[in-house]
Amino acid sequence: MALVKWEFDYAHSGIDFTVRHLLVSKVRGRFTKWSGKLELDEENYSRSSCEVEIDVTSVDTHEAQRDAHLRSGDFFEVEKFPKMTFKSQSIVEKSAQHLVITGDLTLRGVKRPVVLEVERAGIIAKDPWGKRRAGFTATTTINRKDFGVSFNQVLDQGGLALSEEVAIAIEIEATAA
Repeated sequence: MALVKWEFDYAHSGIDFTVRHLLVSKVRGRFTKWSGKLELDEENYSRSSCEVEIDVTSVDTHEAQRDAHLRSGDFFEVEKFPKMTFKSQSIVEKSAQHLVITGDLTLRGVKRPVVLEVERAGIIAKDPWGKRRAGFTATTTINRKDFGVSFNQVLDQGGLALSEEVAIAIEIEATAA
């Protein structure tokens, strides 16, 4: 099978994150504006690739004051670094439903390798509109300090207000172009 270009279905896809807050809860957020490219060779995934560009100004945690703080120099510093990017370097098929994508994540001008664990939800030959459709769930955890995001506060009883680890969950639906 040849390399096939896929188009992201943004209405059924999302890039979400979770951060531990005050040692007792998790704050969830997402990026509402992003775009990317996906090319798949279903017989040889090592020939496949993906790229994503995220508009960091679109961060949304359902709390305007927190979102404004996330856009500031304490976190994303969006005026200087408005985009976050991911570009795959390798894709390995571990099993029929499991892929591992290694790539470079660039955030705040810092590029670091990241490994995405990907569950292939499936590929259907024909959706109700006559298109081939694929679904994927990708997860990873990054240390935000690796990307220069070090803002925090020490709590009176010890510990930090925010975890350094950020869990990332990506849901993708795509149609063959």
